[in-house]
Formats: sequence, C-alpha cells, structure tokens
Amino acid sequence: MATTTTHRHSGTAEATAGGLTVFAAVLLFIAGVLDLFRGIMAIANDDVFVNTPNYVFKFDLTSWGWIQLVLGVIAMSVSAGLFTRATWARVVGVGIAGLAIIANFLSIPYYPVWSLTLIAMYAFVIWGLCVVRRER
Repeated sequence: MATTTTHRHSGTAEATAGGLTVFAAVLLFIAGVLDLFRGIMAIANDDVFVNTPNYVFKFDLTSWGWIQLVLGVIAMSVSAGLFTRATWARVVGVGIAGLAIIANFLSIPYYPVWSLTLIAMYAFVIWGLCVVRRER
C-alpha cells in the first residue's frame, strides 16, 4: 500500500521565505548601485583609489571600472526579477553575487573599505537566496 504525504508550510514559514527573498533583492539592488557608482568613479580615473604598485592581480583602473559597472547593472536587473520571486532570478542572483565577491576581492588594493563592505553585502545576498526553500 503506497501512501502519499503532502507537505504543508505554515503561513509563518512562507512569510519568512518571502521576507528573505525581498531582503536579498533589496540588498542586491543596493550593492549593484554601489558597484555601478564605483565603476563610474574608476572609469573617470578618480583620485579616491589607492595606488598599489606591488599587487599580484594588478589591472588597469579603467578595466576594473568597466567590470564593476557591468556587474552592478546585472545585479540591479536581477534584483528586479527577485521581486517577482522567479526561480531563475534566485539562481542568477547567487551566481552574480559570487562573481561580484571575486571581483571585489581582486580589487581590494584599489579601495579596501568599499571592497570589504560589498563583499559582506553580496555574502548576505547569497545567504538570503540559498536559505529559502524552493517554492512548489
């Protein structure tokens, strides 16, 4: 005799899951805006960046600017998909947050405090998107 069980989630669990998705969407949007501004500053060769002559991952500041700008725009557009609770947006959100963490790690010598702040923000985005169960 086969039995089937249906899992029913309480209203509290569904509200918590929705709240974490919204939290991740808002944080991803804010971090994307910060990356966008950072990219614009780097493209303009602003003087706020630290000059580090002996860094292993040394790239041109303008190249970093374009990388940060593109990652910021993608992060902001993925956050719009997260507000609709789309599964593709959760998957892409984790991926783009991971890439942004790597990019911010590699650009620590150019702007250390901002890089570490964005790494923490993107880590919270990954946590918020991964801890929520998939909707049925």
